[in-house]
Amino acid sequence: MSKITKTEIFEIVADSLPIAASLSPKIDTLKPGRARVRMPYKSEFVRPGGTISGPTMMALADFTMYVVVMTLIGRVELAVTTNLNINFLRKPAPKDLIADGRMLKLGKRLAVMEVTIFSKGEKDPVAHVTGTYSIPPSNQPLGVR
Repeated sequence: MSKITKTEIFEIVADSLPIAASLSPKIDTLKPGRARVRMPYKSEFVRPGGTISGPTMMALADFTMYVVVMTLIGRVELAVTTNLNINFLRKPAPKDLIADGRMLKLGKRLAVMEVTIFSKGEKDPVAHVTGTYSIPPSNQPLGVR
């Protein structure tokens, strides 16, 4: 069972993550060490050339990793990205993007994850992301560790 609920995640988004809120993310799946996040298509995500911008896909991947790490450690809002590497594989279609995230390794202070991003209904990924999150020490109060 996940150590955080969808409701708790969206409370954090509403209170503290305006960039994530601007993506209007929807969490389709939430399991320990895994999450599927859908980002509804918006025309403002498109850059010249008719493709969804790289920073938009990076934000989706980062949010997905944030969700994945909290499924295992609970509501630790100060877990932060220390590394994000993205490979753009093909031009995403002008439709919703689906991000499948999973934990690769969870340690005491670092979490390593990967996210694969697809255009809705397409079988081939548009991007592959790996990232690392820093987890604050557990001797601090919940939410401010």
